[in-house]
Amino acid sequence: MANSLRGEVLYLYKNLLYLGQDYPKGADHLKRLLKNVFLKNKDVGKDPEKIREPIERDEFVMKELEALYFLRKYRAMKRYSDVNKTN
Repeated sequence: MANSLRGEVLYLYKNLLYLGQDYPKGADHLKRLLKNVFLKNKDVGKDPEKIREPIERDEFVMKELEALYFLRKYRAMKRYSDVNKTN
């Protein structure tokens, strides 16, 4: 059981790092934040339920980051479209 959760945690960490490439404060800032958060939760224990809680919270953060990036992309496309309509 712990091995599958370990894989899930690593997958989540890598995805968050990948999403952090477009982070407004920079990828290095997000990388430090992620490292601190993941190290803080390092000693959660062996109980799968206790391990699952931070995983679910981090999955929520990942979805929120994706939503923010899509919104930023949508706004940029809309702005570009509005500029082209006026010309």
